[in-house]
Amino acid sequence: MTKTEEMVKALTEHTYGTWRRQEGWKTPLFIKDAEGVYIYDEKNRPILDFSSQLMCSNLGHKNKVIIEAIVKQAEKMPYISPGFACEIRAKATAALLTVLPKGLDQIFYSTSGTEANEAAMKITRQYMFPNFKVISRYHSYHGATAVGVSLTGDTRRFYAERARCTVPGIVFAPDVYCYRCPFGLKYPDCNIQCVEYLDYMIKEEGNVAAIFIEPVVGTNGKLVPPKEYLPRLKEICDENGILLIADEVMSGWYRTGPAWALDNWNVKPDILTTAKGCSAAYAPVGVTATTKKIKDHFEDKVMCHGHTYAMHPLVLAAIPAAIAEYKKLMASGLPKKVSKHMEKKLSELKKRHECIGDVRGIGHFWALELVKNRKTREPFNVKADKFTTKPIMTDKVAAAALKKGLYIVSWYDHLCVAPPLIITEKQVDEGIAVLDEVLKIGDQNAD
Repeated sequence: MTKTEEMVKALTEHTYGTWRRQEGWKTPLFIKDAEGVYIYDEKNRPILDFSSQLMCSNLGHKNKVIIEAIVKQAEKMPYISPGFACEIRAKATAALLTVLPKGLDQIFYSTSGTEANEAAMKITRQYMFPNFKVISRYHSYHGATAVGVSLTGDTRRFYAERARCTVPGIVFAPDVYCYRCPFGLKYPDCNIQCVEYLDYMIKEEGNVAAIFIEPVVGTNGKLVPPKEYLPRLKEICDENGILLIADEVMSGWYRTGPAWALDNWNVKPDILTTAKGCSAAYAPVGVTATTKKIKDHFEDKVMCHGHTYAMHPLVLAAIPAAIAEYKKLMASGLPKKVSKHMEKKLSELKKRHECIGDVRGIGHFWALELVKNRKTREPFNVKADKFTTKPIMTDKVAAAALKKGLYIVSWYDHLCVAPPLIITEKQVDEGIAVLDEVLKIGDQNAD
């Protein structure tokens, strides 16, 4: 047994593999290094990271500016209780205020997206008391804690419900999913029924405190709403006196072009949550940003929430450095140029492969939805298949891609194309070439 095999064995025998049967956590690929848009296996084989790991390594791997900032903070003061003020907390907050939407200037720090959403829920239910219901959507993912998974629409919630690990008061709404419209309508003649139905739900449900959305759905499909959807949604929330909460954990940090996905439609939520891109995944951080009006509610009331690692100095050290790197990168024009190239190449890929039913996305955030029959839109797999032993076509394609040097995240119905924002046109073409080859697996099984 090689040293690498020994390390893998020691790891898998004593740790839990996430979101899987443990029998599938036996021989994970060993990654030795990572730099730029590539990760490297034990044989130093470069593997193009076409999904930014879990849609989080937005600035690529081994960014020296961010690493240096974390190292300096480690040397200065690696930890201090969140009850104290310190320089890096002031600097990180000041940097965040330069990118957060105007008016969302009250921040709670945590260590992940799911914790950011947990904080948003607690703040909302205390602020909106006695109203407590929150509307989420079926094609959503908001995290793994009790609150996060309760807000989640995919199959992970099913398992959490069976274990009695969810919270009450969450109701689900139809999605803005034009390719598979839940109302059987077609845009633009649909009157955006998916958003108008939310107004009906609020009035019929009663006791609604907020609507919790991903402006562009991440894990569950890269669903980009029509231009009318989000402005109308904000109107509906305001008309009914409820909060609009935007989960920008995946869609934020220039992933869709501007700093926040909501900026594409000039909409401002009452609460914004984010994480991954805050530090470009170099340190675990979560951010819940609210209006001052919401924070003022707690001046003479307890905001009953907190973490030992809230405002962790090492974590916050990454934020100003990452923000500076984002601004520098966006000013170069590279992401905007490459996103157009990527859109073109993905559209061409669809023309060559019968198994691609839909190509949708925005910026550096795309989905290739695979189907068994393009004409009828019959899928290879459905939501309920995800954690069964039934073969998943997207997993087969992704596994084949990995063998050919391309890492791409697969879900039960689509492949996620979300490379680091630093990727070049040439590197996009490298990834597309691999996809062009492995998608033949889907074509061979399509009707």
